[in-house]
Amino acid sequence: MEWLVLSPDEWTAVRLSIWVSLWASLASLPLGIAIAWVLARKEFWGKSVLNGIVHLPLILPPVVTGYLLLLTFGRRGPVGSVLESCCGIVFSFRWTGAALACAIMAFPLMVRAIRLSIEAVDRKLEAAAGTLGANPVWVFVTITLPLILPGIIAGLILAFAKAMGEFGATITFVSNIPGETQTLPSAIYTFTQVPGGNLGALRLTLVSIAIAMMALIASEIFARRVSRRMEIE
Repeated sequence: MEWLVLSPDEWTAVRLSIWVSLWASLASLPLGIAIAWVLARKEFWGKSVLNGIVHLPLILPPVVTGYLLLLTFGRRGPVGSVLESCCGIVFSFRWTGAALACAIMAFPLMVRAIRLSIEAVDRKLEAAAGTLGANPVWVFVTITLPLILPGIIAGLILAFAKAMGEFGATITFVSNIPGETQTLPSAIYTFTQVPGGNLGALRLTLVSIAIAMMALIASEIFARRVSRRMEIE
């Protein structure tokens, strides 16, 4: 079973994937909750357009998303050049760019899970808190947020799992630099391109499957909790 032992370079790819996926999931969470709440509770002109933009990464080829990120957040892009000059933030060919690409690709799954949990909340509970004098922000923090917590956790897990498997947008935007932007999918791709790399690719594939299965099982558990709440209501 010695062939199952990961090499230092493979461990680096695993750690970097987990690091990038965690940042992608956690950094996009506040915006994900806000967008999910707007889509679940508000009716306004352009809602279908906003919903389409949020879900666009699911439909577009990942390479297209990565290329658009390169045009926008690259060092010569309209947003990337401003961020670098004013804040010193660089996305292209950095792990931060990999996290940004993973966050955008995983964002639709996060928003969808949180939106479903918000739609399942009994509006009467929020209305009752409002009649007692609580303002909308306090009602959201003390009533809505605890009720949608399983959905938030499920969305986080789904986003994390999606980020762990992201390849097309990441390699297009930040390339495949070992120790900086080479995540698990990029490392597997690299192994398949060199002679004798089959064992390395197989080891990392098994690691990817194990992480994805754990994430899906955890997500299923929280999704069931949301479904039970909906049935009770």
